[in-house]
Amino acid sequence: MNNTFNIKRFALLVKKAIVERPLQTIGVMVLSLLLSFILYVVIKRIFGFGAAQNLTLVWGLAGGGCFFSSFVFAHFSSNASGSSYLLLPASWLEKWLCGILMVGFMYPLIFLLCFHVMDLAFVAQYHHSLDPTSVFYRQQYESVYPYDLNDFIARNVYCLFLILAGSMLTGSLYFNKIPFIKTSIALCILVFLLFGLNWLIAATLFDHMKDAAPFDHVTVAVGKEEGTLILPTGVESFFHYSFVYAIPTILWTLPLGRLREKEF
Repeated sequence: MNNTFNIKRFALLVKKAIVERPLQTIGVMVLSLLLSFILYVVIKRIFGFGAAQNLTLVWGLAGGGCFFSSFVFAHFSSNASGSSYLLLPASWLEKWLCGILMVGFMYPLIFLLCFHVMDLAFVAQYHHSLDPTSVFYRQQYESVYPYDLNDFIARNVYCLFLILAGSMLTGSLYFNKIPFIKTSIALCILVFLLFGLNWLIAATLFDHMKDAAPFDHVTVAVGKEEGTLILPTGVESFFHYSFVYAIPTILWTLPLGRLREKEF
């Protein structure tokens, strides 16, 4: 039998991860879907469909996925559970792939499917509630439509999910106790330092600086007008591909090395 990867052994490991910890897997997923439904209803009533669709996707996929991923490798909160996990008859590669499968495929697939069905149902209910004889019927009908899961905002949410979930997967292996809280604090500190350092550098280089976004633009006051400086195309592309591909790849690969270290 292959000591690195065996499909039958891997399937048993995935089954064990789901069945033996239903609260951390199925329970967290159901909770995320329920909260997403409530958020959609509340935001829709207050701000309308557009805000409800966007905020629910951000919360459910990026936020819920981040919380879900904190449980996947959270076996090391105690010596007993950590030792038991390391002694499982599965390789470090299979354990890593199990976590990747649950966080990177199972959760987003189930969430996006449920989100799409929920969105279709709410949009259909809205369209059905309209008065076809109204002079504004066509305008009202076309103002609300099912969310496009391939638009610009959705693609940014997917990137955010990959970064947050990857950070949490890594943090759960480096922080044995309360990894979700510790990793969240570390991410907040990192973001604060990034924005603070960027603001300080921009304020030093440009007079009358009004706004500065890391790796994006700087806005300065020119008399009574405002001008925006953006990165050159090549530099902007470098940072774009780094955030979309390089950083998520590193974050999702780090747990593989950490699991191997723990086994040795």
